[in-house]
Amino acid sequence: MDLAAIKVQTMTYVYDLMNEAKEHGFKADDTWELSLVTETDRVRIQKDYYPAVASKALSDILLQVFQSVKSELHLPLSQQEEQMSTQSILKDELKYIIAFNPKRARH
Repeated sequence: MDLAAIKVQTMTYVYDLMNEAKEHGFKADDTWELSLVTETDRVRIQKDYYPAVASKALSDILLQVFQSVKSELHLPLSQQEEQMSTQSILKDELKYIIAFNPKRARH
């Protein structure tokens, strides 16, 4: 596991999220919903919500980056997310971390 790559990818993604939030006028109660998704789900979410920020990561660090981003954003892991493993990510074909605000659906 490459800790430097995990840290760089986490910080870059959090930076991108903060820029998007500022650019789109997020208020204090606007939060990001963060998920690990397949290619199909990424396309659907980006079609349905704006802004939606996706990042692809190698499967061997995807889970660690996801957990680090959630920690940076002070978002708790769900029970399902706590039980994820690299094997389950590969099996479920999860390739992206995506963040969106459920209040900001495209019309």
